[in-house]
Amino acid sequence: MSLHVLDVAENSIDAGAGLIVITLSENEKEDSFSVQIEDDGKGMDEEMVKRVLDPFFTTKTVRRFGLGIPLLEQSCRESGGGLHIESAAGKGTTINARFRKSHIDRKPLGDMGSTMMTLIGGHPEIDFELRFEKNGVADSVLSTRELRKELEGVPLNEPAVLKYIRENVNEAMQEVY
Repeated sequence: MSLHVLDVAENSIDAGAGLIVITLSENEKEDSFSVQIEDDGKGMDEEMVKRVLDPFFTTKTVRRFGLGIPLLEQSCRESGGGLHIESAAGKGTTINARFRKSHIDRKPLGDMGSTMMTLIGGHPEIDFELRFEKNGVADSVLSTRELRKELEGVPLNEPAVLKYIRENVNEAMQEVY
């Protein structure tokens, strides 16, 4: 699932986002797990939102298909969930992928630390936030805005910083999930 997050976040970056907020939510009572990716990019009109679910549609010029969001939607459906996209031109996009937590076909979350390290290392100018929510209790695990303040000029794509990000996120994941 972390690779789906990487793919959707890269789409957000391509759409000119300056801030990408990733929220992982688990609700044991409702047997649900969700991944929400929200950006402040250029957004999409209603027609484009419909088209992004088509695996033979892409805005990329280097290939003729766009499998990322259709595969994410398939993963959601296979595990008793669904995918919802909210977007408006000029206002950004929110993608919410919902899964039944206990479903045997729900894909594992994967290595979120490496996903965040890859995103931040490749795009240190973008602001990222990673949030966890468990049973209605929210916790912010990573904010590049806050991290920049703490680092006092040390670049986010410095190898030691990226290693810290990966380890910190993965440690938090073990505590929460």
